[in-house]
Amino acid sequence: MRLFVLLPRVPYPIEKGDKLRAFHQLQMLAENHEVILCALSEDKIHVDAYTQLIDIVDKVHFIPFSRFESTYNVIRALISGKPMQVGFYTHSKARQRVDELIERYRPDHIYAQLLRVAEYVKDKPISKTLDYQDAFSSNIKRRAQQEFFLWKPLFYHEARLLKRYERKIFDYFDNKTIISIPDRKLIDHPDKEEIEIVPNGVDTSYFYPRSEEKTYDLLFTGNMNYPPNIHGAEFLVNSVLPLVREKYPEIRLLLSGANPHSRVKALAGNQVTVSGWVDDIRNSYASARIFIAPMQIGTGLQNKLLEAMAMKLPCITSRLANSSLNAEEEEEILIGNSPREYADHILGLLEDEEKCTALAENGHRFVLDNYDWYQATKKLERLMMG
Repeated sequence: MRLFVLLPRVPYPIEKGDKLRAFHQLQMLAENHEVILCALSEDKIHVDAYTQLIDIVDKVHFIPFSRFESTYNVIRALISGKPMQVGFYTHSKARQRVDELIERYRPDHIYAQLLRVAEYVKDKPISKTLDYQDAFSSNIKRRAQQEFFLWKPLFYHEARLLKRYERKIFDYFDNKTIISIPDRKLIDHPDKEEIEIVPNGVDTSYFYPRSEEKTYDLLFTGNMNYPPNIHGAEFLVNSVLPLVREKYPEIRLLLSGANPHSRVKALAGNQVTVSGWVDDIRNSYASARIFIAPMQIGTGLQNKLLEAMAMKLPCITSRLANSSLNAEEEEEILIGNSPREYADHILGLLEDEEKCTALAENGHRFVLDNYDWYQATKKLERLMMG
């Protein structure tokens, strides 16, 4: 099968969840199919991106666009009733280029990742699959609750537009996928049960347990310019750590991940390290005793939890994050609902080595049994082949 894959971002370097998902799916799909990759890009394209991607797929095409043009398109989208997210990524020149590539390659199937690129291919008379990935409207609605009050009306308006668009775009695609059952439940369409669950996986040949000296007690990783991660980092440092420090004043925390926002950088100091981009994120995992993902907003499966569990770290997260992960509470993961609960979980693991080891072992086994890129992508492949 000749497969045309349209992405809103170049999936290299892999510092965001959608890039991670795209990269591994491309890698697996290209084993049995001719894959033509077409990726939009709002940022400067990494010097090694083409080399890394052409090594796994048959053809690679990048379509850059400017933020200035995107701003204009966002305004047009608002006027026409489309979500800003869709307007930001939809450009006339890019549409022309996508049309040219589809006409040139005449693919058997189109795979579009995220609502952001749906406008480019929704009317193509070719079998096609849309990866919702998560319920983006609910993500934006949760973010609205945390935003500065002057921005709240705009975010709530965007959430309403996205919810309507998620429902409308459903009928344009032959197949739809999403990352988890909780996300599927949030899609406002009467036939939402038709959306196939295609979870993420974790590369356990890359993320595996390493016995090294622990230089940090706690770790939180992720793209540190992403609002849910910014909020999680602030919650951890400002609300949870002070409670832990009542007993362990020297507790050490590492916030590790690309593009730290100024609000994240401001958290550095007093045994809190903000690393920024690291060439090998495994070094961050291996340096810590406990992993925490205190996600208060956002949707979808947290890849950071899969990676931490694969490296056999005991993990603490929120009920929101675990709703997609679906690990067993108290056995495979610990759940915090309040700063006090997070602090008590941290103290419990620091003071009970047997409990800490058991949680790490159980979490590791859970990931090995349930999150495999090969099996997840095979499900996607079967769906696309009809």
